[in-house]
Amino acid sequence: MSEFADVRFLTVAEVAALMRVSKMTVYRMVHGGELPAVRFGRSYRVPESAVTEALQRPVSDVG
Repeated sequence: MSEFADVRFLTVAEVAALMRVSKMTVYRMVHGGELPAVRFGRSYRVPESAVTEALQRPVSDVG
């Protein structure tokens, strides 16, 4: 049994819609290490649990 058997993966577009940000922002978060992702071919999939955790994190003040 795979360790990913009970993990639900979301597309970048789905993550962007959930987080109310652009797809580019999601890609930046993935490449910056803020959001874990698995690469399938040319596209990325993000574990739903990682999105939930990211949404619960406090927002840091910018500038």
